[in-house]
Amino acid sequence: MTSQKIMIRDESETDIPAISAITLAAFQPLEISNHTEHFIIDALRAAGALSVSLVAEVDGRIVGHIAFSPVTMSDGSEGWYDLGPVSVLPDFQRQGIGKALINEGLERLKRMNAKGCCLVGHPEYYRQFGFVNTDALSYEGVPAEYFFVLPFGDSVPQGRVVFHEGFNAARP
Repeated sequence: MTSQKIMIRDESETDIPAISAITLAAFQPLEISNHTEHFIIDALRAAGALSVSLVAEVDGRIVGHIAFSPVTMSDGSEGWYDLGPVSVLPDFQRQGIGKALINEGLERLKRMNAKGCCLVGHPEYYRQFGFVNTDALSYEGVPAEYFFVLPFGDSVPQGRVVFHEGFNAARP
């Protein structure tokens, strides 16, 4: 954990260039990335689908970002969201910033009376937040071990999850 204080706050319009730069830097070394994450965030923002968009600051510098957007469930369940992308500048990774963003974002979803959250992510990372794999839900084209859900209540929708169309964003 970083020795500096991490401040989590809502994004502002002036943060947008920093969010794009952070997202590019965080995903650049990842072979699994198509390097379109910053375009996805821009598309979600343009569509008004960034339900929660938070930045992390250390010493007044934006070093991380997380986005949450609504998803569609094939069974008609409402109130579910997707977590992602989440990005932290490489020099600030492994210092608790991503965890702080995720925890704060999940708390905000709960305050919005969300029913749960889902994501596509690394199998070993997201379990620490309570995310689990389930046979009840699937996300087309993604192996089950990379798709996670975190219900905020007792029920998990049945069927397929469709992320917002902003996730189809590519280079403009």
